[in-house]
Amino acid sequence: MTLLTLNLDTVHLTDEQFYELCQNNRELQFERTAEGELIIMPPVGGESGNREADLIIDLGIWNRQTNLGFTFSSSTVFKLPNGANRSPDAAWIKRERWQALTPEQKRKFPHIAPDFVVELRSATDELETLRKKMREYLNAGVQLGWLINPQQQQVEIYRQGEDVEVQNLPTELSSENLLPGFSLSLSRYL
Repeated sequence: MTLLTLNLDTVHLTDEQFYELCQNNRELQFERTAEGELIIMPPVGGESGNREADLIIDLGIWNRQTNLGFTFSSSTVFKLPNGANRSPDAAWIKRERWQALTPEQKRKFPHIAPDFVVELRSATDELETLRKKMREYLNAGVQLGWLINPQQQQVEIYRQGEDVEVQNLPTELSSENLLPGFSLSLSRYL
């Protein structure tokens, strides 16, 4: 199954309606673009699912040790400032930013851009679509993003105010100053 995008030109879902649509169709994973297009995300295969789980485990273990923020899976939908509803494969938000949200904002789709996101390209993902999504994250305020591309054995690093850095066959990624001490060994991902 490939990505399915529905053009809803004449139908404008409110945030509450989009939330209810997602809740009433839990077997599907939705995203929504800033232009209002509804994206139905295909399920990933075993390899991609395992890689994604390892990624979340690595980020989660680091976060439990440091207690600096909160880690989120690809099931989490974030409402970005541009109106898009996006679900990175893994995300992290600084503790003080997450705790500034109300309980209601935390319960539904948080109106916040993560500080750090990772997108892990699966075999069915179009690279340019993921690149566009990464640029959207930066425009929303994400500080650091990694696009891991096993098919081309590359990682694209997205930072605020900088050009995209492409690394071929890196063995490890460092989160620099944003997530102190967090690094990711890429042997399982590339």
